[in-house]
Amino acid sequence: MIWFDFGGVLSPPVAELYADYERKTGIAPAQLQGAMKAAGEELGMPSLAPVELAVVTEAEWGRALGRILADRYPGIDLSRARLETFGEQWFEGVTANSAMVGALRRARESGFRVGILSNNVVEWEPYWKAIVASGGDVDCLIDSCKVGLRKPDPEIFRLAARRAGVDPVLCVLVDDLAVNCDAARAQGWRTVHFRDNCQALHDLGRLTGLPAPCGAAPLAPSA
Repeated sequence: MIWFDFGGVLSPPVAELYADYERKTGIAPAQLQGAMKAAGEELGMPSLAPVELAVVTEAEWGRALGRILADRYPGIDLSRARLETFGEQWFEGVTANSAMVGALRRARESGFRVGILSNNVVEWEPYWKAIVASGGDVDCLIDSCKVGLRKPDPEIFRLAARRAGVDPVLCVLVDDLAVNCDAARAQGWRTVHFRDNCQALHDLGRLTGLPAPCGAAPLAPSA
């Protein structure tokens, strides 16, 4: 079974999303990331964890971001930012990473079971699901905000394999964060650390035998 991360794999790279948000709002990536980190620290949690675990609502989290940004950067112009409905603005105009959504679709057509294993936010579901809709249905969706666990917590990988009814050694995770790949491998999974489309598709082909683009011939499947 092949599991795909959403943010940074099925979506455009996260750095591009932050840059796009700056164009929409004028808030620089470093400013926004610092505010997200501080909002998490106020609750004793990592950045984004409060909304990715549904400990707070998007609106509550957005108000915290606004307060922190205003405190840290007196005079900052937040007039273009819709922080209490953050996801709607964040995903506005965002399109899928067609190469990886296509890989998900081809994997399913080739007889693999496929899943999405994502740290995500309750209120963002309509937006991110619309982005990946062209990939078709998945066999299993593990969403942090619904299961109360988030990567890289080892338990989320155990839960995913259990819910899918798949032995961990038959699970492959495609994720853009090395820490998530490390955590999955510690649970017996195989992983592809996504750095760019060509590299990830080549590595996925080597693990699974799926046709690999970029002129790279896949190896035989390895279990």
